[in-house]
Amino acid sequence: MAKQKSAYVDGFVLVVPEKNLSAYKKMAQKAGKIWRKYGALDYKECVGDDLKTKWGVPFPKLVRLKRDEIVVFSYVTYRSRAHRDRVNALVMKDPFMNDAAYKDKPMPFDVKRMVYGGFKVLVDG
Repeated sequence: MAKQKSAYVDGFVLVVPEKNLSAYKKMAQKAGKIWRKYGALDYKECVGDDLKTKWGVPFPKLVRLKRDEIVVFSYVTYRSRAHRDRVNALVMKDPFMNDAAYKDKPMPFDVKRMVYGGFKVLVDG
């Protein structure tokens, strides 16, 4: 069976204090299940590993990374922007988004330094 191609991606770069990585992972695992439940094609959470680049703007500089923090790059793929909008509308209504474990509590990452955007896929494959 051929893998379904994506045409739209939500991308995130965020900062997680090392001490919060386990809590972030737990939250992200739940979130991934929710996004997939409502139709997202793929959901990935990636921890920075090789970030000392010699060209461009390195992720640590982009997010003003401190010694005890980790860069996380995440993305969710969809068939189209309209599909993304439908999936995200359903996700926002899911009880997970109002889970007492997270509601009105500090996030395990620095929300103010999160970078986010929606992207049309230019090349897939």
